[in-house]
Amino acid sequence: MANSLSSLREMNRRMVTEAVRKAGSLTQAQLARTTGLSPATVSTIVRELRDLGILAITSGGGRRNAVTLAPETGLLVGIDFGHSHLRVAIGEVTRQVLAERAIPIDVDASAAEGLLAAELLVDELLETLGSERAEILGVGLGVPGPIDPLTGILGSSTILPGWVGINPALAMSERLGLAVHVDNDANLGALAEATWGAARGRQDVTYLKVASGVGASILIDGRVYRGASGAAGELGHITIDENGRLCRCGNRGCLETLAGGLYLTELVRATHGPGVTVPRLVELAAAGDVGCRRVIGDAGRHLGVAVASLCNILNPGLVVVGGALAEAGALLIDPILEVVHRLAIPSAAAVLTVVPGVLGERAGVLGALASVQVSNIESAL
Repeated sequence: MANSLSSLREMNRRMVTEAVRKAGSLTQAQLARTTGLSPATVSTIVRELRDLGILAITSGGGRRNAVTLAPETGLLVGIDFGHSHLRVAIGEVTRQVLAERAIPIDVDASAAEGLLAAELLVDELLETLGSERAEILGVGLGVPGPIDPLTGILGSSTILPGWVGINPALAMSERLGLAVHVDNDANLGALAEATWGAARGRQDVTYLKVASGVGASILIDGRVYRGASGAAGELGHITIDENGRLCRCGNRGCLETLAGGLYLTELVRATHGPGVTVPRLVELAAAGDVGCRRVIGDAGRHLGVAVASLCNILNPGLVVVGGALAEAGALLIDPILEVVHRLAIPSAAAVLTVVPGVLGERAGVLGALASVQVSNIESAL
């Protein structure tokens, strides 16, 4: 009985802290409405977390007092590795981004080169701010692949072949001399959209990242669901056609082989040239190119099959589509919804909203920044 009460208390503390983190500032009455807890319970939790130095109660002048995260002085660093880019941002705990830069880089080729480039970019941005590494409270690091929760090593050698056997968090920590929190790009994109973007204020959300591949992150009650081995959200490897193309994971007919950017650009190279990228595909479709519109529409229908299955299993209220292909907007979203309403059970389809993300290519690095704050709060609790 004591253990059950302790677990409930911890869960409520986390719920209150997460609501404040996402909103930035809430009154206790707003916290009660947001979390569903009673005003008396909220009052007790806020007082306990204030005494622990996690929350602060600030006077609102003529308004009710507001609950915020306890003020910290220092900087947060976000590092986002894509397959062809590196983006670094430095921000304050107030969520204001102070400096940010992205550079093209072949991340797949070499972990050492990628990590060195990230280190140099962090120092370059610090120099522009007149700041030093000693002012950094923590670093969030995003990589385009699953991380083994037990070893911290990238879980698939087929995704980043140059990173086999590398523990990204440890390697980056050794370079910077700082604590580093690592996660995959889809989880960080979900965290960013839940903090700043299209999923703000929502609890049961799936973030679908459609870029060179297809990845996903599942938020249940506002928190990332990772599964037993940390592999939850690999929606790109749901089998759509068991006799289809060979996927990089070793199976055939995965969703990624039908809706991933690498596959989609192959379809139009014969007619549009070898230099077609996903952004160019989207640009051509928006300009009315019939072939490109068909390719994106077909991708949306394949994604819809996976989302319909997700609806029947987890019943999310919101799916946020991010990644380069999300820039296609309704050309991609409408076919997803069409298939969802045809294949999902009506009660699940009726409550689902599918929207494009609003943070674009910055979602990963903003999520990396937010992950530092989340990690620091988790440690404090």
